[in-house]
Amino acid sequence: MSATFEDIQALIQRHDILILDFKQIDLDGRWHHLTIPVERFTPQLMTRGIGFDGSSYGFVTIEKSDMVFIPDLDSAFVDPVANLPTLAMIGEMFRIGDGYTRFESDPRHVAELAESHLAASGVADTCLFGPEFEFYVLDNVEFRTGINHIEVHLDSAQAEWNSFASPYAAPGHNPGYTTRAHGGYHSDMPYDLSFGLRNTITRALEDVGVPVKYHHGENGGPGQVEIEVEFAPLREIADRACKLKYVVKNLAVANGKTVTFMPKPFLGESGSGMHVHMHMFKDGRPVFYDEAGYAGLSQTALHAIGGILTHAAALTGFTCPSTNSYKRLVPDSEAPVSICFGAANRTSVIRIPGYARSPETKRFEFRSPDATANPYLCFSAILMAAIDGIQREIDPIRPGFGPYDKNMYHLSDEDRRLVTSLPHSLAQAADALEADHEFLLAGGVFSEDLIRNQLAKCRRDAAELDATPHPLEFQKYYDL
Repeated sequence: MSATFEDIQALIQRHDILILDFKQIDLDGRWHHLTIPVERFTPQLMTRGIGFDGSSYGFVTIEKSDMVFIPDLDSAFVDPVANLPTLAMIGEMFRIGDGYTRFESDPRHVAELAESHLAASGVADTCLFGPEFEFYVLDNVEFRTGINHIEVHLDSAQAEWNSFASPYAAPGHNPGYTTRAHGGYHSDMPYDLSFGLRNTITRALEDVGVPVKYHHGENGGPGQVEIEVEFAPLREIADRACKLKYVVKNLAVANGKTVTFMPKPFLGESGSGMHVHMHMFKDGRPVFYDEAGYAGLSQTALHAIGGILTHAAALTGFTCPSTNSYKRLVPDSEAPVSICFGAANRTSVIRIPGYARSPETKRFEFRSPDATANPYLCFSAILMAAIDGIQREIDPIRPGFGPYDKNMYHLSDEDRRLVTSLPHSLAQAADALEADHEFLLAGGVFSEDLIRNQLAKCRRDAAELDATPHPLEFQKYYDL
């Protein structure tokens, strides 16, 4: 599809649009926006664009920060949460010189380049991604980090601690239907208190072009849920990820709730990941299937797994780019830390789903990413590692990546020495990315500037956390 100015004008008239809103993504993965009245939408906007300060997005320095974005008309969707009829579009970023050149660090452009690199490789012409989005729906959050006051307070009406004197029930009328810790998986009403909200969110996502596979309660008792979306090519699935977070957060607020995609908001409760399923096709035919292969996988699929596991530590710099990511990625916490693969093994970094048996559904799942990642950069980095593995024919079995069909949390000391773990902190992830990023530069997909900016961001966040006193430190050391 290639929408024209006339197509957008027809969409504007059909929905009585009054406002046009343009979304751009920063290095962290947050949307920014700029808004115009519908009367200012002209054909000249498609060539002239709209100027903005690129330094405020974390991409360029302030002395050379003037940039332009031009809306991608194909990305247009009617905003389901705006107060007036609003048509939203995602902007494409350009540098300003003698003319306009596409900005090499625009995450959306990186995704386009990654897809082109896949097609040029001859391996496949399409890679489909299917992420699972886990998050907590909460009723209240309070946090403060000051010179003399460090505090976080989270609350959820369905949490087990609200079985007594709940602030969400009328005095003397607490129903007592609360969800035990780690007891929320597929819980039904009356325990599943966000069911109605998720239905509303699901219908809104469908309306903005994000097909939902299903939604359900997840393990975390204080309101953890999951929305899994249908598969799509790289850039499209990253667009959908941004739309999903936008719709989820705004509809939650509109319904008196708040949502966090933080990997580990609760001590002792389940963390939230963004498991990424992927498979490849060439001329419409699946390339990951071989009935005689391990778990039905072809050699191409195994080489892709070999590439991802070889670069797994470096990938965390883009797939797990927050300090909080490494509160989730700890052993025996329902999150994968062992760099290995196995059929139906949820304790390994890569799992081959046992229920995906047909040629067109045969795939594997990369389980370590989380939703603090910039989706364009996250999915692009994963694809680049897979392509590298295929082109170099990296056998995941030879270096000892598996297959493992045992619980990786409960290995013997002898087996544990054979399995490498993911980085234990954001600082370690940055070191791994700095030492191993040549595979990302192939085909000009990632730039050295983008990687340097990502490293700087990761190290800045890690250093800030390291320098901040923690309440647990007072508990342990105040009286020494």
